[in-house]
Amino acid sequence: MTMRLHHLFISPEHNYFGHHGQPAGTAPMLEVPEAKLRAGQGIEGDRFFGFKKDYKGQVTFFAYETWQDLCRQFGVQDRAPSVFRRNIITSGQDLNALIGKEFEVQGVRFLGMAECAPCEWMNQAFHPGAEAALKNRGGLRAKVLCDGVLRPE
Repeated sequence: MTMRLHHLFISPEHNYFGHHGQPAGTAPMLEVPEAKLRAGQGIEGDRFFGFKKDYKGQVTFFAYETWQDLCRQFGVQDRAPSVFRRNIITSGQDLNALIGKEFEVQGVRFLGMAECAPCEWMNQAFHPGAEAALKNRGGLRAKVLCDGVLRPE
């Protein structure tokens, strides 16, 4: 696999999850120099860490190439990849191809569970039309299978 890690993000609180029909939260996505992952729990310090037993979205991946494409498509120059609120920003790997598969990144094993489907909040957070543009490329939800540490390359 040629997956490269560009950014690692955590957030202590949910901004959109559980906010349907309410205003979005204001918790920032915090870029971290390394992420400590725990099997069956996620990334230490993240809002989904230990969220619930066997949760399919313990961590989320998002393709840097998708962010670049959306920036070009919508002429956006003032939104970082963190706006999508995914934990691990990657390049060089079709993330949908990992659904239902075990894979390894920097010695940490994951199980790809499902697409991290975009929602209507993407139209506010990034640009009107972003939700539709992200169909089938909203990222990957995964379970953490072993403890380890990830670092951007």
